[in-house]
Amino acid sequence: MTQILPVALLVAAVAATAVPAEAQPAPDKSGRPYIRAAGDATVSAKPDRAKLDIGVVTQAASAQAAAAQNATQTESMVTALRRSLGNSAEIRTSGYSLTPNFRYAKDGGQPTLSGYTASNTVAIVTNDLANVGKVIDAGTQAGANNVRGLEFQLKDEAPVRAQALAEAARKARAGAEAMAAALGLKVVRVLSAEEGGEPQVIRPMRAMAMGAAAATTPIESGNIQVQASVTVTVEVGP
Repeated sequence: MTQILPVALLVAAVAATAVPAEAQPAPDKSGRPYIRAAGDATVSAKPDRAKLDIGVVTQAASAQAAAAQNATQTESMVTALRRSLGNSAEIRTSGYSLTPNFRYAKDGGQPTLSGYTASNTVAIVTNDLANVGKVIDAGTQAGANNVRGLEFQLKDEAPVRAQALAEAARKARAGAEAMAAALGLKVVRVLSAEEGGEPQVIRPMRAMAMGAAAATTPIESGNIQVQASVTVTVEVGP
């Protein structure tokens, strides 16, 4: 499912001083008249990598029993994940915990120990986006019962960032030229260009619909959006 992309907006502002009977661009420190304008751009790209956390949570009366049961299910899960993903994917342990569970009486008093919870989570990174749903199913069928943090990414964001910055710079320059023309002037040269903060990357997060009726867990990758802003200051003249 492709997301509807927001239209990139152009925001422009001109620094001006009031003089009798006319408005002129404000001079900079050197006395040169200038106009400042800002341009925003959003570039969309298809993700080529997926990351998710999948794990096993078990409970038992003793810490040893909870840990042993968790180890058995986790080993089965990891074996199934490696079989489904092949050698190209990255699988690594991202978290493990073994914690006591307490029961609290409604009327207060000391809590009583009711058992233990063991949790083992692995992080998966794969380039095969088409089979992410099958990977999730393979894990859950082998004992996984905790799936979260599915995120789609770009292996190399630099080209998309550069494209967004270039488009934002062109829009800022076009805004400056439009304002100069409206004032009966023209752009002489660009004095400065500044990036308005680090380009923002909007990564789609997808909920996973799992159920007995579904043959494969449906996963939609959507698009990744990179937003950039550039402010230019240009010298203007007649």
